Amino acid sequence: MRFGDTMFFSCLGTTIKVAKSQAAFRTVDFTYVVQAASIAAMNGARQFLLVSSLGADKNSRAFYMQVKGEIEEKVSKLPFDAIQIFRPSLLIGDRKESRVNETFAIALMKLVSFALVGGLRRYRAIEAKTVAQAMLSAAKQQKSGVTIYESEQIQILGQA
Repeated sequence: MRFGDTMFFSCLGTTIKVAKSQAAFRTVDFTYVVQAASIAAMNGARQFLLVSSLGADKNSRAFYMQVKGEIEEKVSKLPFDAIQIFRPSLLIGDRKESRVNETFAIALMKLVSFALVGGLRRYRAIEAKTVAQAMLSAAKQQKSGVTIYESEQIQILGQA
């Protein structure tokens, strides 16, 4: 597979607060993503690149993480040559809407980020533009099958 072959990038997502309910959140974060990926696969896309979330797990008790894990499982079964899943930690970047809790979390992360070493390094906040750069870098690689990039790997790949 070469860069430039048909590929589909999915960065679609919302929050439960914006969606107003878990059902509406699931519609955006699961249904729309899976439908778009299915359409892309049916129309010849060879590679699918998905922004998911750190901690994604279909068996999680946390609704958000459970939905993200379900998306990963569902799209992993679609007929792409390569599926690359990106699991970033807290995303930093410009947003249209104000998120008070997220603003607080980002400020806190900036203060304690230096202390997140070893296994905790994966929880460091990451710039959205770094995730985008990592996705572009990964798209250029000769991958096949399913590859999952955790937040710390995204950070490295996004700097390349």
